[in-house]
Amino acid sequence: MSRKNNMKTNLKLLTLFAVVMLLVAGCGGQKQAASETQSKEATPQKEVTLKVATLIPPMTDVLDIVKPLLKQDGVNLEIVVLSDNIQPNNALASHEVDANFFQHAPFMQQYNESNKSDLVAVKPIYNAIYGAYSKKYKNIKDLPEGATIAIANDPANTGRSLVMMEQNGLIKLKEGVGYNATQADIIENKKKFVFKEVDLLMLARSLDDVDMAAMYPAYAKPLGLTPKKDALITEKDDTHFAINLVARKDNVDSDAIQKLAKRMTGPEVRKFFEDNYKDSVVPAF
Repeated sequence: MSRKNNMKTNLKLLTLFAVVMLLVAGCGGQKQAASETQSKEATPQKEVTLKVATLIPPMTDVLDIVKPLLKQDGVNLEIVVLSDNIQPNNALASHEVDANFFQHAPFMQQYNESNKSDLVAVKPIYNAIYGAYSKKYKNIKDLPEGATIAIANDPANTGRSLVMMEQNGLIKLKEGVGYNATQADIIENKKKFVFKEVDLLMLARSLDDVDMAAMYPAYAKPLGLTPKKDALITEKDDTHFAINLVARKDNVDSDAIQKLAKRMTGPEVRKFFEDNYKDSVVPAF
């Protein structure tokens, strides 16, 4: 065999060897990539704990419904039930909890202004039908002159109550005052109704001592009352006061908060409202 032929043979062998090595390396790389992918899939994601402050049903019920669902999303929901409507915002603002679920946006805004905090509405969950009830009278026309009407004493709900009274012809407010109304804004009160401002959580208890009380359905329900069946008057539009999931500016966009918001506006929660609160609650999603 000539030297020239030997060189050609050697070159072919070297080329073949190089191709084989490239194939081996490629297979090895694929196996390594597959191994790394399987390793990542096999490694469980770290569960995140989310603390949410709340007060009473149906708020507590909603959180109970979504708790096992969030577990599937890698979020451990810790429900913190508090006893008044001040503690949930204080706890959220001071980072003791990650979110709260009990209030409408105007109440939250009032808290922010008073405390220079940065609470943020994440998602509206439901509209609570606001109404006024009486143990003494069955029809609003029967309410006598000088009757005492209990309303909430916080600014947001005071204004809401007075607007509801105006919507139903009981009083007249200064033009343009809207939900910022106070008793000083009443310009017409033909039947000389007396408005007694009490703590929001005490309105149901006050019903025995007044002629009528304006309250949320959550507080009326333990008395066996629902707005559609028992209220003498109801609010004409409740969308302004939808009960929201609330977080802080620093965590509102976090993965865990967004997962919570998604579950709270899911079909399971909608069905719960339809099955249990159709006379008092309207889903806001």
